[in-house]
Parts: sequence; C-alpha cells; structure tokens
Amino acid sequence: MKNSFSYIVIGVLILSIVSSCSRKKDRFLNRSWHSVNTKYNVLFNGNVALESGKNAVITAYKDNYWEILPVERLQTTDAIVLGNKAKNPSIELAEVKAVKAIQKHGMNIKGKEKNPQIDEAYMLLGKARYFDNRFIPALEAFNYILFKYPASSNINLAKIWRAKTNLRLQNEEGAIQNLKKLIELEELSKYDIVEASSALAQAYITTKSLDSAITQLQVAAQLTKNNEQRGRLHFIEGQLYSTLGKKDSANLAFDKVIALNRRSPRIYMINAHLEKIKNFDPKNGDKIALQDLLEDLETNRENRPFLDRIYHQIAQYKLQNQSDSIAISYFNKSLRTNSEDDYLTAKNYQILGDLNFDYSEYSLAGSYYDSTLLKLVENSKPYRAIKRKRDNLEDVIYYESIAQENDSILSVVAMSDTEKETYFQSYIETLKSEALKKAAQSSENAFAASQNSVTKKGKSFYFYNQTTVAFGKNEFIRIWGDRALETNWRWSSKSKKSDLKQAEEIAKAAEEEQQKRFSVDYYLAQLPTQEKVLDSISKERNFAYYQLGLIYKDKFKEYKLAKDKLEQLLKQNPEERLVLPAKYNLYKLYALLDLKRLQALIKNDIIENHPDSRYAEILLNPESALSNNENSPETRYNNLYAQFELGEYQQVIEGCDIQIIRLDGDQIVPKLELLKVTAKARLFGFETYKEGLNFVALNYPSSIEGKKAAHMYETVIPQLESAEFVQDSTQTNFKTIFKFEASEADEIKEFKETLSTAIEDVDYFKLSVSKDRYDTNTIFVVVHGLKSVQGAFGFVEILKDKNDLEISKPFFGISSKNYQTVQIHKNLESYLETIN
Repeated sequence: MKNSFSYIVIGVLILSIVSSCSRKKDRFLNRSWHSVNTKYNVLFNGNVALESGKNAVITAYKDNYWEILPVERLQTTDAIVLGNKAKNPSIELAEVKAVKAIQKHGMNIKGKEKNPQIDEAYMLLGKARYFDNRFIPALEAFNYILFKYPASSNINLAKIWRAKTNLRLQNEEGAIQNLKKLIELEELSKYDIVEASSALAQAYITTKSLDSAITQLQVAAQLTKNNEQRGRLHFIEGQLYSTLGKKDSANLAFDKVIALNRRSPRIYMINAHLEKIKNFDPKNGDKIALQDLLEDLETNRENRPFLDRIYHQIAQYKLQNQSDSIAISYFNKSLRTNSEDDYLTAKNYQILGDLNFDYSEYSLAGSYYDSTLLKLVENSKPYRAIKRKRDNLEDVIYYESIAQENDSILSVVAMSDTEKETYFQSYIETLKSEALKKAAQSSENAFAASQNSVTKKGKSFYFYNQTTVAFGKNEFIRIWGDRALETNWRWSSKSKKSDLKQAEEIAKAAEEEQQKRFSVDYYLAQLPTQEKVLDSISKERNFAYYQLGLIYKDKFKEYKLAKDKLEQLLKQNPEERLVLPAKYNLYKLYALLDLKRLQALIKNDIIENHPDSRYAEILLNPESALSNNENSPETRYNNLYAQFELGEYQQVIEGCDIQIIRLDGDQIVPKLELLKVTAKARLFGFETYKEGLNFVALNYPSSIEGKKAAHMYETVIPQLESAEFVQDSTQTNFKTIFKFEASEADEIKEFKETLSTAIEDVDYFKLSVSKDRYDTNTIFVVVHGLKSVQGAFGFVEILKDKNDLEISKPFFGISSKNYQTVQIHKNLESYLETIN
C-alpha cells in the first residue's frame, strides 16, 4: 500500500513538472518554472560567459595615452560586421545562452510575453553582439526591447545601450539627443546615470564639444562605485582640460587620479603624474619638488613596467631646460626598455634624429629617422613627414661622406713623410689599444660565463656553459685538427692532415693580415700618388662642397653652414665652373645673414672679375632677374620647350648648350640638361638617351630632374632595351611611311597637305597624317590608322587610282609597334632588310 502511494506521488510530481514545461499555458506554475529556469540557469551562465568575454576584450585593448582616451575600452574596426558568428568563444557562449532563453523559455501567449526574464535575455543578446563589434545586430536587439517591452525594468538601460551602439555606428547626433532626453525626463538609478553620462561624454568628445564632455565626466565620476572607472573618467577629464589649455584645472583632475592610488590601476596614476609634468610652469613652479618627483618615479620599483614613458618624460623635461646631454641619455634609456609602445619608440628616435640634425650630424640623424619610420604606420601623416625629411637628408649624407673622406685623403697626402709616419703610428697605437680592450673584455666575459655555469648544488662544471664549450671545440680543432673519437687519438696517424693544414693556413693568413694593420707601410702604400688621381679626388671633393652649400641653403635654411661650405670651397682652388655660382650664392647668403660688408665685397668681385656673366647682369640690374623677364631662365627654357614641341630638335640641342653655359649654377640648368637629353634621343636614338639620362642622374643628383633621370634610367631604359621587331601577323595597327630629306621642307609641306585632302575621300578608315623627324637628315610623312601591312601598301594604290596622286618618294608599311622600335633605336635599315 505504501509503495502504491509513493508511485502515485511520484507520478503526480512528474506530471506537474512536465505540464509546467509547456510555454503555451498561462499558469502560475508554468510562468514560475520558466522564469526561474531562465534567470538562475540559462541567463546566469550567459552573463558569466559575457563577463569573461568582455574582460578578454578589455584586456586586449591597448590604450594610446598620446591621444584622449575613449571612455569605454573596446577595440573596433572600420568595417560594419553583420555576421552571426562571434569571434570570442565566451561571447559566443553568452549569445547562445541568450538565444536559448528566448527560444526555449519564451512564453508569448496572445501577443504578450509572460516570462519576465525574456527582456533580460534580449539585453544579454544585444551586449554580446555589441562587444563582438556586430553593432547593427546589437541595435536590433535593443530596439526589440524598446518596441516589445515598454514596461520593462530594463527600458532605460536599453535606451542607453542603444545610444552607445549608435555612437559606434557614428550616429553621434542621434545618440546625444536620445541621451539628453533620457537624463532630463526619466528617474534614473545611479548606475543608469553613470552609464548615460559616460556615453554622453564620449559623444561630446567625438563631436569636439569638450566643455560639455567634461561636465558629464564629472557627473559619472562622482556617482560611480567602480574605482577603476572613476580613475579613467578623471584622467580623461584632465586630458580634456589640457587640450583646452586649462592647465590648472587639468592638474586638479590628475590629482584626483593620483589620490585614488592603489584603488585604481597604477597606469592611470603614472600617466597622471606624467601629464602634470607636461603642464609644469617653469617660471612659477617648484622645480625642487618636481625634481624629487622625477627621482621618485624613476627609482620606485613598482614603476618598472612604466619606465619607458617615465624616462621619456624626464628626457623631455631636461630638454626644455637645455640639458641636452642628460636628455639624450634618458631618451636612450627609454629605448633600452624595449617598450611595446611603438609610437613612444618612434618619438624617441625622432627626437634623437632632430637633435643630431640640429648638431649637423646628418648621417646619424638619418639613421635615427630610419628607425623612426620602422615604428610608424606606413603612409600615415607622421610617416610621410619623417620620410620627406629623411629623403632630403639622402643627398646631405652622400655629399658629406664624399667631402669627409676626400678631405682626409688629401690632408694626409699633403703631409711630409715624417708627419705621415707619425700620423699612421698614432692610428696604429689606437688600433692596438682597442684590440687589447676587446681581448680583455672577451676574457672577462668567458670567465664570468664559466663562473655563472653552476650545477643545482652550486658546483662549477665546464660543459654546462655553451660559450666555453664552443671555444674549446675551436681550440681543439686548431691544435689537433679534426680527429675521430677513438683510442690513441693523439697519434699523428689519426689526424686528418688536410684539415689540420687548412686550419693552420687560415690561422696564419689571419695573423698576417692582423700584423699588416699594425704596419705604417701598409697604410702608406694605399695613399694615391698619381697627379691625375689626386686631381680627380680634389674635383669630387669640391663638387661635394658646392652641392652641400646649395642643399643647406635651399632645403634646410642652414645659412651659416651653407656659407661655411661655400667659403671653404673657394679656398680649395675649385674648377672654374664652380667659382662664379659659389660666389653668387655666397652673395645671397651674406644678405640673408645680414653680413653687409662681405655682401658688398663679393658683389664687387663678381662685377669686376666676371662682367659678362648673367650674375653680374643681375647684380647691376636686379629687374632683369624677374621671372616674367624675356631674358629670365624660365622664359628661355619655355622658348626652347616650345621649339621641342614643334620638332625642332637640333635647334633645341644647340639652344640648351648655350643656355647651360650661360646659366651655370642656376636651378634651371638640370631642366635644360634633361630637355637636351630628350631632344637628342629623338634624333640619335636609344643609346644616346641612355647615356644622357645617366649623365643627368650623376651630375644633378639632388635636383628633381636628376632624381627623375635616375628613376627613368632604372625603370624605363630596361623596357626600351630590346631592338627586336614583332611579327606583323600579331599586330592590328599599321602606318604608311613616306621618306623625305630634311632639306625638302617645301615639298614635304605640299605633300602633307595633298595627302590630308586625299584621305578625306577614304571614308572606310579613320586616317590621319603627321610629320615626324627620324634623324638630322630624314623626315617621315606618316599616315596613321591602317589595319594591316597589306592595307598600308594597298592604301597607296588607292591614292594613285582614285586621286591621280603621283608618289615619287620611297614608302613602306610598318606596324605601330615596329615603328616605335625604329624611332627609338634608329634602326630603319635593319627593318627594311627584314621586310625585303
């Protein structure tokens, strides 16, 4: 009987549980079962998973303290993500739980939701999508709550999250409007006010309404119970005040961050200190207190993770106080921390580059700029600015190295025999001293390594140290050769004689080479003695000095440095072509440096010693130098270019030759040289063009035209190298060429006009006529627009038959591709032999 009763009770319970699982019955038991199961099972696990995923997202986000921090830490992308697959497994689990709660426990009966936890499920779903960067699907979830659950306890939170999502979708105006309305009209909890004010602050920051943003940050910071959030909000407040130039208010905000101490992440406190140091007033501030703070930040062991920024800020402060050498040491300390902040590393390298640039150490500055570029985002604005500066240094580094090397050679050559021996002996002593230091350092390192290589019991053991083992192996091979591991290995018969001999020979050669470096005769033998070689070195050095003078003057505005280079050039007996341009540029430099006496002296020098030069003409009549003057370099170039476009290539070449001599030293000369090269190429072909580009590239490397010529030499010339002709069967565009002597100008003109009239009747082709120069003695009249080589010849027969045109000049058909080859390589005879 008892067993029967138990079975009945169990059966009733099972039936009750099964019936309560139904989502279609609006009964207390059903509602309670689904609500409890949703809240304490599905949503609980979903919220735990969301919190885990959210923390992972926040941890992965790296704050950039060089800019105003975002209120919320969330890495976003520019792309709009619409997919359903979450990237983070925890967030994916949270989304799955939210969907399960909606699908398995939703009780939508007669259009009304009877499970009060479903709006929580939609909130979880929206947040999961939000933290996964799927903002449009997240917006749908929050909007669904507002549409279907207007009486939900989560309605205000849904409005806040909808506004945050709109911010991520760059709909700032809509977000600001909705958040302001919510704050003004609704009774919000403290948590909701913190969330709403934080989101509104971010919207104001994005729209550059910084004063309004500060107000909202202060409200949120005052009400939040989360110290991490409070520290972040006060830090951003300080950043905004600094941006507005309100340093005192900014420092008060940063003091609030510092006052939180260990209750907030230490990184906020450290950066708050550093921001206050940036705002320090050197006139009215307490320098002693600041120095104590800097020392404390540097020596506090807890600050080790932040030493990269601390050293950088100390360096900046020292730099402001003209303590350049100390500043440089701290910038280098910051670099040696191997910081993960690429922008900080780039900034350290850039400042060191700028300092060396200011010290005229251009080669070293170039190296620092190279390192800077490696840490910047390619093609970003800072990258382009540094790249431009680095490119400008290229020429300086090149010519400075030539000047220094050749100066060194010429100065040693000019010494007496005794002075040379003394000079090189001193150098050898330095080499020996350095070799001894290296040997001592090597021994110390080996000894230290052997001392550090101990067993767990604390005993030293040779084979625990890889360095000493490797050294021992090399020494064994050097002494004994390569021997097998076997009994009686010491016997000479066991050695591999060839290996031993080779090792001995290598060691002997190395020793001999080392001894050479310690011999004065070794260096004396390398000094050039031939007059021709020395003259070449001198000319190369002088040209480098001239180029440096112009670069420092025109590119870097380093007028004193430019003056020194050009003055030194004139003392070095330069070739004639450099003298006058150097003097004229010195005249302009003296004017810029307000050295009136020197300016008057060199002006008189130019007028008296070079009376027929253009420079004398400019100094006597400055109006003649105006750009619109008919005799100005620009006008002369434009006139020559107009002749070039008319095909008067020989006149252009001759005119360029005259102007290059007349305008020697002027910035227009490289343009004239390149125009001359192009004109010569039209007359004499590929080899002349190749040679000319190389000349311009080598002689004017710092000019735009020189760099253009170098680029064309590397890229265009290889493409034009081939002089091979293509098969006519592979081509679709052809020409008919009529050949004339260049002296037959009137006949060419008459024939071209007649031909132009005749082709108007040939309406089944779109034909045109041109006059092209082939070389100095040959002109082509060309008919364009034919479709085959047979058509090119047949076209002539049509002209003879229909127009009674008498054609006495030789003609031939050619494809457009082969015509290009003929014009480039001037190999007409080869082509005619091919078709014949």
